[in-house]
Amino acid sequence: MHTAQFLDNHPTNISSILAGGYNHPLLREWQNERQLTKNMFIFPLFISDLEDEETPIDSLPNIKRFGVNKLAGYLKPLVAKGLRAVILFGVPLKDGSKDPVATSADDPEGPVIQGIKLLRREFPDLYIMCDTCLCEYTSHGHCGVLYEDGSINRQESVRRIAAVAVNYAKAGAHAIAPSDMIDGRIREIKLGLIDAGLAHQTFVMSYAAKFSGNLYGPFRDAACSAPSKGDRKNYQLPSGGRGLARRAVKRDLEEGSDGIIVKPSTFYLDVMADTAEIARDTPICAYHVSGEYAMLHAAAEKGIVDLKTIAFESHQGFLRAGARLIISYFTPEFLDWLSQ
Repeated sequence: MHTAQFLDNHPTNISSILAGGYNHPLLREWQNERQLTKNMFIFPLFISDLEDEETPIDSLPNIKRFGVNKLAGYLKPLVAKGLRAVILFGVPLKDGSKDPVATSADDPEGPVIQGIKLLRREFPDLYIMCDTCLCEYTSHGHCGVLYEDGSINRQESVRRIAAVAVNYAKAGAHAIAPSDMIDGRIREIKLGLIDAGLAHQTFVMSYAAKFSGNLYGPFRDAACSAPSKGDRKNYQLPSGGRGLARRAVKRDLEEGSDGIIVKPSTFYLDVMADTAEIARDTPICAYHVSGEYAMLHAAAEKGIVDLKTIAFESHQGFLRAGARLIISYFTPEFLDWLSQ
C-alpha cells in the first residue's frame, strides 16, 4: 500500500500525534517559547536605617530586612551565583524619621541613598533599581502628600516623588520605579531627570498597572508601610479595572516610561498580556508580590504543592503572558535552580 493511501485510510489524523514533541525533558524545554534565565530576575531588598539590622520577616519566608552594614555580606554569594539586578525599598525605623512629606525618602544619610552608594562600590556590575514611593516614609503611610481631608494632593505629590527620583539617580541608581500610581508622576520624573542631565542614563520603569488588593500584607510587614488611616483604592487600580489598566499603560508610555510593571502578577495575567500588546516594544516586568510568594510557601508547607515546581509554573506563566523581567522574592532560589 502506498504511504498516501495508508494515511488516507488510517483512522488517526497524523497531526493529532503531539507526544513525540515533548517525550523527553529537553524537548519539553524546547517547547517553551521563552525560557527563564537568571538575568530576568530582580530581587527586592528591604534596607532600614538601623545600620546593623538583620531581621527575618515572619510573613515572608526566607526574606530579611537589612541595615547597610549587613547588606554586602548577604548579597556577595548571590552575586557570585549570578544575581544581576536588585530593587531597593527603604525602611526608616528610627524615631522621628517619618513626616507628612516623606523628608527621609531622599535623606543623603538615609537607607536608600546609603544603600545605592554601598552597592555601587561593592558590586559595580550589579544593576540597581529604586522603588520610588513615599508610603514607607510618610507619617500617614500613604503614597503621596495629602490634603487636610486625607485625599491625595496630586500636584505636590508628583513634585515630591520626582525630587526623590532625581536624588536617587544622582546617588547612582540605574533605574527609577515609581510605584505610587498617582496621576502624572512619570512626566514629572522624566522632566526632573532631563533638567538634572540624567535622563540619558536613568531607566524609568513605571508601575503603570498596579492594582489595590489583599496581596500586599507581607510587604507592608517588611516595609512598615501600611496606611494609618484609610486605604489606597483612590489611586491604585480596582481589581476589575482591566480597561483602566490599559489606559494607565498608554498614558505612562506617552509620558516617557521606558518599561512597565504589572503588579500583582498571577491574578492579572490578562492585564500582562494586554500590556505586552500595548507596549510591545517596551520591557514588561511582572511583580510576583509578597502575598503571592507567601501563598505558594503556605501551600508547599501543607503538602499541597511542591515549592520548586509551583514556582516554575507561576513564573513561566508570566513569560507566556508577555513579561521579559520578573521582580521575585524567589530570586535566590532561582539562581540555584537555573544552575542545575
